Amino acid sequence: MHLSLKEILAAFMVLFAIIDIPGSIPVIIDIKSKGVKIKSAKVTITSLLIFLAFLFIGTPLLSVFGVDVSSFAIAGSFIIFLIAMEMVLGIEIFHQDAHGGGAIFPIAFPLIAGAGSITTVLSLKAEYQTINIFIALILNMIIVYFVLRLTTFFERLLGQGGLKILKKVFGVILLSIAIKLFLTNTGIILPHVR
Repeated sequence: MHLSLKEILAAFMVLFAIIDIPGSIPVIIDIKSKGVKIKSAKVTITSLLIFLAFLFIGTPLLSVFGVDVSSFAIAGSFIIFLIAMEMVLGIEIFHQDAHGGGAIFPIAFPLIAGAGSITTVLSLKAEYQTINIFIALILNMIIVYFVLRLTTFFERLLGQGGLKILKKVFGVILLSIAIKLFLTNTGIILPHVR
């Protein structure tokens, strides 16, 4: 295992896009408006623990089912592709209940550490060193913590239009990531356009 700034940055960007904490601000504000007390530290730590569980024991867990990381990464690329389509087209494919049981559910799970982001963590293991993914996760959780603390401020700063633009931009980035994950793990090589 070796530290790589390039891998940390790449994993950070992928996780930042898939966790999409800026895109979750309207949902978090809606939950707050219903009188739910959001404990930022508790939600962040719970999300991190979910991610770490899959980062460190996800592969052995998959092997119990006879699935390798590359196959899981290909499946993950389809999920990431669909999430990206949601973001770009403004449609809902994955239905999430944003009105249940307090701050851990639905904010920590499935809003932050949902199916797409957990799949992404496992998919990244096919590309990057575990230590670099771990650092990228920690950096993302720091951002998640501050966004949870400052949701109202970000809403005023960006406005509804700004939040929509962010979502579209990260949607296009995710589409590219999904295609790259698929190509890398299937071995398909596209001819380079000169």
